[in-house]
Amino acid sequence: MIKEQLKQAFKELKPQLAGDLYFSDDSLDRTILMAYSTDASVYQEYPLGVALPKNKSDIATLIRFSKTHKIPLIPRTAGTSLAGQVVGQGLIVDISRYMNRLLEVNKEEKWARVEPGLERDVLNELLAPYGLFFGPETSTSNRAMIGGMIGNNSCGLHSMVWGATRDNLHSVEVVLGNGETTTFEDLDERGLQEKMLLNNLEGSIYRTMHALLSNKENQQAIRDGYPTRTVKRRNSGYALDALLDTTPYGGNAPFNLSHLIAGSEGTLAFVTEAKLKLLDAPPKVNGLVAVHCTSVKESLQVNLIAVKHPVTASELVDDVIMNFTKGHPEHQQNRFFMEGEPVAILMVEFMCHTEEELQAQTSAFINEVKAKQLGYAYPLLRGNDINKAWNLRKSGLGLLRNIKGDAQPVNLIEDCAVAPENLPEYIDDLQEMLNAMGLKASYYAHAGAGELHVEPIINLKIEEGRKQFRAVLEKTAAIVKKYKGSLSGEHGDGRLRGEFIRFMMGEKCYDCCKQVKQLYDPEYLFNPGKIIDPPPMDQFFRFKEPAAGGKVKTYFDFSETNGILSLAEKCSGSGDCRKTHFAGGTMCPSYMATRFEKDTTRARANVLRQFLAQDNTAQAFNHEEIGHAMDLCLSCKGCKAECPSSVDVSKLKAEYLQQYYDTNGTPMKAWMIAEFPFLSRMASIAPGLYNFAFSNKFTSGILKNMMNMAPERHVPALQPQTLRAWYKQFKKQQAGRTFAHKVHLFCDEFTNYNDVHIGQRCIELLTALDYEVIIPDHIESGRTHLSKGLVKRAKRIAAKNVQLLSFLVEQPYSLIGLEPSAILTFRDEYIDLLSGELKEKAKGLASRVKLFEEFLSAEMDEGRIRKERFRTDERKIMIHGHCHQKALSSVNYIKKVLSWPAHYEATVINSGCCGMAGSFGFDKDHYETSMKIGELVLFPAVRSQNEDVIIAAPGTSCRHQILDGTGKIALHPAEVLFDALV
Repeated sequence: MIKEQLKQAFKELKPQLAGDLYFSDDSLDRTILMAYSTDASVYQEYPLGVALPKNKSDIATLIRFSKTHKIPLIPRTAGTSLAGQVVGQGLIVDISRYMNRLLEVNKEEKWARVEPGLERDVLNELLAPYGLFFGPETSTSNRAMIGGMIGNNSCGLHSMVWGATRDNLHSVEVVLGNGETTTFEDLDERGLQEKMLLNNLEGSIYRTMHALLSNKENQQAIRDGYPTRTVKRRNSGYALDALLDTTPYGGNAPFNLSHLIAGSEGTLAFVTEAKLKLLDAPPKVNGLVAVHCTSVKESLQVNLIAVKHPVTASELVDDVIMNFTKGHPEHQQNRFFMEGEPVAILMVEFMCHTEEELQAQTSAFINEVKAKQLGYAYPLLRGNDINKAWNLRKSGLGLLRNIKGDAQPVNLIEDCAVAPENLPEYIDDLQEMLNAMGLKASYYAHAGAGELHVEPIINLKIEEGRKQFRAVLEKTAAIVKKYKGSLSGEHGDGRLRGEFIRFMMGEKCYDCCKQVKQLYDPEYLFNPGKIIDPPPMDQFFRFKEPAAGGKVKTYFDFSETNGILSLAEKCSGSGDCRKTHFAGGTMCPSYMATRFEKDTTRARANVLRQFLAQDNTAQAFNHEEIGHAMDLCLSCKGCKAECPSSVDVSKLKAEYLQQYYDTNGTPMKAWMIAEFPFLSRMASIAPGLYNFAFSNKFTSGILKNMMNMAPERHVPALQPQTLRAWYKQFKKQQAGRTFAHKVHLFCDEFTNYNDVHIGQRCIELLTALDYEVIIPDHIESGRTHLSKGLVKRAKRIAAKNVQLLSFLVEQPYSLIGLEPSAILTFRDEYIDLLSGELKEKAKGLASRVKLFEEFLSAEMDEGRIRKERFRTDERKIMIHGHCHQKALSSVNYIKKVLSWPAHYEATVINSGCCGMAGSFGFDKDHYETSMKIGELVLFPAVRSQNEDVIIAAPGTSCRHQILDGTGKIALHPAEVLFDALV
């Protein structure tokens, strides 16, 4: 079909769908197609279109369209596949946005019906009141969806006891290639016979499958060719070996074709619903023994001991990954249990019903390990400390992308599995092979199940690296076959390992798998090129040859990541940015609200990367597609801390905007927001007039329209007196007084003009606590300029402030700030904006800069602030932390200082981003998204509080959003503590 015919066909399809369809040459549609051109693998291929179906009827319509026009359909959920399963030149069908409901729960029979777009962790959150849960638990469980888990037959952390998805599947409802809908479920002999009598495609499937599996030659080939039965993680080809274990063929399990659909990677049928087996909530008494080892091999020897004990998980993490957690904003805290510098740690978990049982089991295990003289430290972790350790292990995939340079860890042999007893020898062989090729690798994951994620470090941008890529898999396949293992344990074959199935299993087995594909999908319209007849595994790479894009002249200093292109390339596609608000954290608030791939951190990095990889000039930024991808980025900085690869999209967005403005001019609305400090200074001459203009309907409507501001927003008023003016009077009143301590206050632009009362309370509080407060000479922070992409102006502001304030480096005093987004520019953007001597001064100054709450916390620790200075009555405080504070500091400081007065109880709302993000929530184009974000957690949490509960929020935008969204007034922590003084 030629392009114009295809466009016309899509145009005719669009009104037939309740959901969404993107396919045109419009820049927004192109952005979406670019966002869907990759997954978490090394591959990239542009789809013909992207459909977001709303219901089963949409899926049936899409399948009929596919059959009529011979256009492949590629089912997709979270897009975290590592073998290129959801990359291809077809119509991507993403069911994650709309088809994500829990449909039914049967507590007595322990099952649930779900739509395929429901996230595994969200499902378990919804099942918690029933005392049930769904067992399979991938490392991506906070964004992995049931449909994708079925497609890949996902296993995860506790597969030793909870099994794979196939083991926990009652049935699947599917749409077949001819549009028929059916349910694959347990069948006895009579049920199978009845199915074979059907005069439709479903009947043909049952008849042909039964004939294939009844054939004695096929049976023998399957038993000989498939991995040995002691390899629990077997996920190569189609699960014909699992079907042979059913009653019609001499096994004990019921015949169920849903077990064939599990692991089929969307190549046989389209899953629209699943009925899942549920488990009772696991025992509450848990312990994790972290065995510290001096080598990977030693840890695998410990694993051989572990699997003989009643353990629920045995997971390995090596020093390559652990070293990347050092100093990481999120994962540094997860290193608390480490002793010395282990080369590998084996994390062995026990779940018990009593403390006595746990003590007996862990002691028996540790004693046996010690008796064999293995390991050198054996800390036992309890409670939430276990989750921290697991989070460190789960972070492996993303953290590995922090290696500098073009040689990166690659998903290639990361999914090979052998029987646990063969794992030490297998790893020996593998290391010998990699050493012979001059390659290093990382090792982590599921030792107890016989599978280690081994990721060799290869440069795919050069021809030698591409040759190594193929050679490593070829050689590894031979080693895995030697141990009768599985080339794929849980990540699937996809287009990466599919061409090696014939070698691994033999011609007869491969022919059987091919017959299955042709039976279900004779026209190869369901996800073609995966498992059966894939393209060569070294085609369609995401990364091209080294591009000059990394050398494009930028305003920020990207040298730490070897250029802006390399920073964008660090995105592994692991999809951590696709977690929902149920998972907690901040990244990515717009995705949490829209559930649209375009609005993920991943999509923004990927779209920018694709242009930078092709162009080494400023014109690389001159594309509307990048603007569409960046549009709903709130610059919350959640990605800087929570993206395992630390891809700071707020920095990328600011750079993009300035580069785009250089070519196309700065819009008036951007200039007006960026120059808020200047305009406020002018307006402060007559604040009453300003307030009147923004408070009456007629003039406020005109002004808001000029600034593209949402009419629903109220504009913060200017105060009759600036904080600086008030401070001068206050200083005169304090003349002659001596203080025990001294501190410098950064008078940011928001506190100076709008939140003057907060600045006053802060100064009065610190003065009462015997601190001399000095407001030094400085200008605005530059935050408003950065938020709107006026980076050149922000550079000048940064340089001026560093020059004015660098004297503090030589003094034992802190520079504190009340507004997190303003004061934290000193610790974040200023360093990357400046160069040479100014950069070094900026680094020195950053070490002196503290948030108000950080400063008070440190002073409390030093005993300089006594509890007796505060009231003792009971107060309850709910805290919403600022996004930048969460990314660059910690909300724990606020909790600590607000819990300082006796009987003050402070609790942090698990609210992520408030949705305002400075000017973002004021923009009329973003207002709806802003309020959706607020409604996820923050607004309901605030509304549910009694009137006597204090709502505390350090950010001016956060307080504004809370007021607009709930009608409640939130206080700055400085106000709360001032009111608590006695």
